[in-house]
Parts: sequence; C-alpha cells; structure tokens
Amino acid sequence: MEYLPNLVAGLSALVLGFLWYGPMTFQNAWMKASKMSEEDVNGGNMALIFGLAFVLAIVLSIPIDFICGLHKEAKDITFVHGAFHGAMLVVLIGLPVLITNGLFERKGLMYYLINSGYWVLVGAVMGGILMVWNPS
Repeated sequence: MEYLPNLVAGLSALVLGFLWYGPMTFQNAWMKASKMSEEDVNGGNMALIFGLAFVLAIVLSIPIDFICGLHKEAKDITFVHGAFHGAMLVVLIGLPVLITNGLFERKGLMYYLINSGYWVLVGAVMGGILMVWNPS
C-alpha cells in the first residue's frame, strides 16, 4: 500500500465535507435535520474534530484501496470504475451503520439523505482517486 494516495483520498473527504456541508449547499438543512444550532456547530475543539476526521477518512480509504486493488485489470483502471467500487463499499457497509444509528436517534429522512449522499460521494471520489493513482 502506498501512503500518499491514501492521504490524498483522506484529504478529499475533508474538501468534500467543506463543500457538501457548507453554506452554499446543505449547511442549513443539515443543521435542522441534526437539530444543531450555530453554537453547537461552532463549539468544541475544531482542531481535534478535523484531525480525527482526517485520520478516520484515511482509515476509510484503506479498505476502498484494497477493493480497488482487487479490480485493477488493464481495461478497468478508470476513475469511474474506482468510484463504483468506493461507492458500493460505502453503500453496503457504511450506510447500514449510519442509518441504524439514525433510527435509534430518531433522525428524519433529510438527515439520512444529506449524510448518506455525502458518504457515497466520498466513497466514490476516494475509489476513483485510489484506482487511478497506482494502476499496477
């Protein structure tokens, strides 16, 4: 396993999160669905939160990298092919966990749609990056 592609894939999760949960996209809808106020969002140790989010995104990139590595046939080394595998890994493993937690937390449909959409997108972008980074 090469480390640089996984670091870049992990960083992509933070960039996508900045865009996905930003004021021009789903920030207000996510805050409402999560029942969080502006104070809640801005509170806490942001360095710790973003640092751990980055580390956990790298951890997520490892199984995606593994799955993409299993499917690196000469004709299939494309961003789209990697995106498919990354998204499917999130759909089949990540979303059941996210949705189960949300069910017990009594979250609504918008919560599931916003957060699930983000994680599927992250899985797709990570898979695409990791598939094309090292085609051997």
